[in-house]
Amino acid sequence: MAAATATAAAPAVFAPALVSPLSRRAFFPLPVNAAAAGAADFSDDESSYEILGITPLDSFDNMKLAYKRKRKEAEETGDEDFLAKLEKAYDTVMMQQLQYRKKGVTYGSVQVSKDIKYADNQPIVPWGPRPSKSAVQDVRINMAISAAIVVCIAIIGNADWKPLQFLCFAFFYRILQKLRVTEPPITPIYNEYGEVEGRGVRMAKRVFRALGLIFGCVFAASLGYTIALNLVELSWQQTPRIVYYYQELIVTAAASVLLCITASYYR
Repeated sequence: MAAATATAAAPAVFAPALVSPLSRRAFFPLPVNAAAAGAADFSDDESSYEILGITPLDSFDNMKLAYKRKRKEAEETGDEDFLAKLEKAYDTVMMQQLQYRKKGVTYGSVQVSKDIKYADNQPIVPWGPRPSKSAVQDVRINMAISAAIVVCIAIIGNADWKPLQFLCFAFFYRILQKLRVTEPPITPIYNEYGEVEGRGVRMAKRVFRALGLIFGCVFAASLGYTIALNLVELSWQQTPRIVYYYQELIVTAAASVLLCITASYYR
C-alpha cells in the first residue's frame, strides 16, 4: 500500500517528443504517456497524410504549411496526444518523400524536375540564357519586329538612338511574356490572409531576367562595334566614314539580330 501511494505521488516524468533530424525542430516537452501514444502505429482508417490534412501530390511548401497550422492548433487546444501523432506523421511523410526523390519520382509517376534530377547539366551562371525555342508564330513575330526596325533605320538614316529604344521596349515585352509562359507551374500557397505567397517575387524575377537579357544583347552589340572599330583602325590606320558616322545604325541593327535570336531560342 505504501509503495502504491509513493508511486501515485511521484511527479510525472517528461520526455521529448520524437523529432526528425531533417526538420531540426525544437524539442517540445510532452508527458511519457503522450509520447508513447504518438510512437504507436496509426489506425487502419487514418494515414500520415490524413493527419496532416494533405495529399501525396501536394508540394513540400504546402506540407510544411499544413504541419505548422495543425501544430499551432494543437498547442492552443492543449491536445498533446494529437500533437505527438502529428509529429510522427510529419516525420513519416518527410522520410517517404525523401525516398521518392532518391528514386527520381515525387509520388507515383510524377517525375522530379529536370533541374533537380540533372543538376550537373545546369549552366555555370544561374542567370545566364538557357535554350528554349519558341513556337513558329512567335519566331516570325520576332523576325518581323527586327526587320521593321532595320528597315526603319535604313530609310531614316541618322535616327540617333530612338529606334534602339523602341526595339528594347518591344523585345522586353516579348521576352517577359515568354518567361511567364515557360515558367514551371507552381502550386499556390496561401498565407493566413488568403493571399498567394511569392507572386510578387516571381514577377520581379521575370522582370529582372528580361531586363538582363535586353541589356546583355545591347552591351554585346556595342562591345562588338567597339572591337571591330579598333581592329579597323589598327589595320587600316584610319577609320572608314561609314563606320564612324553610322554608329547608331550599326549597333541598332546588330542588337536587333541578337534580340531576335535571344527572344526566339533562349529565355
